[in-house]
Amino acid sequence: MTPTIYFTTLDSPLGELTVTATDKGLCGLFFTDHKYWPASKPTWQRDDGPRFDATRQWLHAYFAGHKARKLPPLAFAHGTEFQQRVWQALQTISSGQTRTYSEIAHMIGAEKAVRAVGTAIGKNPLSILVPCHRVIGTNGSLTGFAGGVERKRWLLIHEGVMLH
Repeated sequence: MTPTIYFTTLDSPLGELTVTATDKGLCGLFFTDHKYWPASKPTWQRDDGPRFDATRQWLHAYFAGHKARKLPPLAFAHGTEFQQRVWQALQTISSGQTRTYSEIAHMIGAEKAVRAVGTAIGKNPLSILVPCHRVIGTNGSLTGFAGGVERKRWLLIHEGVMLH
């Protein structure tokens, strides 16, 4: 049985965000023109109530430049075991730091799967919260981002990462 997906929308400096959750925790954060919207969107239920209060507070602090408290509980509703390992590795990258795709592949013990790591990062359903924007090319270049490379650049500048 598929869990009920609740959603709300929030304004941000990067445009409107759609945040989704199950009863177990957050499962999505998407930009309006996000590359990978979940297929089950028509069955979602709107919930603008307290379910998303902790997420609103976290995002408000983040965008205001304050050190955000602990993330609200995350509950990846979809994703292969490999994708989930990649998404877990992303959560270890602190604000103001970056990693390369090959470093993430090494972290999960899949050194030869750099392309697969890139694909998994691109399908990360929790943009910003699970910081896929902190992954850059080996040469320091900004590579793809499901929310758009300009948003990735904005997030990295916001976090104080010096870009080449």
